[in-house]
Amino acid sequence: MAIPGMDRKAALGGRSEYQDIFESSADGIIISDITSGCVLQANPAACRMHGYTREQMIGAELSSLIHAEARRQFNDNLRTFHPDSAFDTWTRLLRKDGSTSYSRWRGTSMEYRGHRCMLWSVRDVSERIHAEQTLRQRLQSQAREQTAMLGISKTLASTLEFPPGLILDQLQELIPYDRAAFFALDGPALVTMATRGKLSEDPAAPIRVHLQGPETLTVLFNANQPIRIGNVWGKGWQAAELRALLGEDASILLDGMQSWMWVPMAVREGILGGLGVVHARKSFYTAHHASLALGVAHQAVTSLVHTELYRNAQSAAAEDERKRLAQSLHDAVNQSLFSAGLIAEVLPEVWDRDQELARRSLEDLRRLMRGANADMRALLAELRPSTITDAEMGALLQLLNDAFTGRTNIPVELTVGGEGSLPGEIQLAIYRICQEALANVAMHADARRVQMVLYQDGSSVELSICDDGRGFDPDGIAPGHFGLHIMRERAEAVGASLLITSQAGRGTALNIRWPAGSGPEVG
Repeated sequence: MAIPGMDRKAALGGRSEYQDIFESSADGIIISDITSGCVLQANPAACRMHGYTREQMIGAELSSLIHAEARRQFNDNLRTFHPDSAFDTWTRLLRKDGSTSYSRWRGTSMEYRGHRCMLWSVRDVSERIHAEQTLRQRLQSQAREQTAMLGISKTLASTLEFPPGLILDQLQELIPYDRAAFFALDGPALVTMATRGKLSEDPAAPIRVHLQGPETLTVLFNANQPIRIGNVWGKGWQAAELRALLGEDASILLDGMQSWMWVPMAVREGILGGLGVVHARKSFYTAHHASLALGVAHQAVTSLVHTELYRNAQSAAAEDERKRLAQSLHDAVNQSLFSAGLIAEVLPEVWDRDQELARRSLEDLRRLMRGANADMRALLAELRPSTITDAEMGALLQLLNDAFTGRTNIPVELTVGGEGSLPGEIQLAIYRICQEALANVAMHADARRVQMVLYQDGSSVELSICDDGRGFDPDGIAPGHFGLHIMRERAEAVGASLLITSQAGRGTALNIRWPAGSGPEVG
């Protein structure tokens, strides 16, 4: 073979440094005829790359070395190639055995044995392509997990009633399972508050797991870390202890299953319960699954504590009890901060891959932080009841609206008219009714926007709250519905009128008037 640029001595039989480079290069080097498209020369690396001997490579059509799905694009690029430029493309290489890999082809035109030819440098870039695909898949997975975690955070932050079944439903968006159970500690036993997945037989009552002393709780707490068992029917001590702990009553959770994961829910004072998920495949749950489940458990604990504190607040009258409540409710802001932390953690990688998605994530981060700040100011107001009773009603409502929009991303349009001041107990009652109404919108309405109009005239006030959500049939609401019941009780306690009108698919409107004599009776 004669390589262009060789001296005459080398061409007559000696080897040159160019020949050595050609033979020893780690990249494939191919010379092809521009007119016929046939391979004229190929170095050992190119032959190994394609799985051919040199004799088989020589004379083969260049396009036969390219995968059929990429061949047309490669040939189109080659036809438009200008001799004075460089050819550079990424394509799929086809080996003799039919397997493929990704390769980068760089070509320049040259004279070889009196013909116009192409000199090709071919490099296998499969590892790089696979690494980029893996990174892309990981970012997409992180984005899905982030969206699901934010959804859980939004749901828990918008409800005043603890939803164990809903937590299990949303958990499945992050972690696949065949069965799941939400356990709460009830004295000397763990009791299911909700289960998901088909059981071999449906229990007539909640499943009870009887604990055998405080040492069992210590094992279950596991330093607040998840426990994974790859084979619940295996001979390992953890599997044996699990079967013994669940006993006959709870054994239906394991029937036909293989993998088990337990995630404790605990606070500083002790364990509150836990999440148990099972899967039919052995060793299904990974450390990443455990990390995600622990994040959900932390949010569930915050919501559970928040709900308990809210219920306690309904009967708390003493000033010291309100101070304890406000201090504890401070933890509720952690839900927004947890979600903001998830966004901040993946934002640098997202920015490198998709700046438009990163900008949307930044907007979510800004909204969450603004909502957390509004939540914090509202919670701090609980420390000093005079803050609520002495402030302007419009400013109080704006504070509630900012916190609501930060948690739910639902905009609130507030219109304030008139002037006046209200007795402290009246202003506090209207503030609480508005707080509960916004919580109901977040939890039930599926609304896109909320309109709020406040009008004060001397010592009277009228407040209307309207949403464009799904609405409901007022006659179909069971007596004593928690949210509506509390609002009616608050209105009646201060002599205000409350009218709630709604229709399925037409949204909901709430109207409060004080004094009650200036408006309709409580609805």
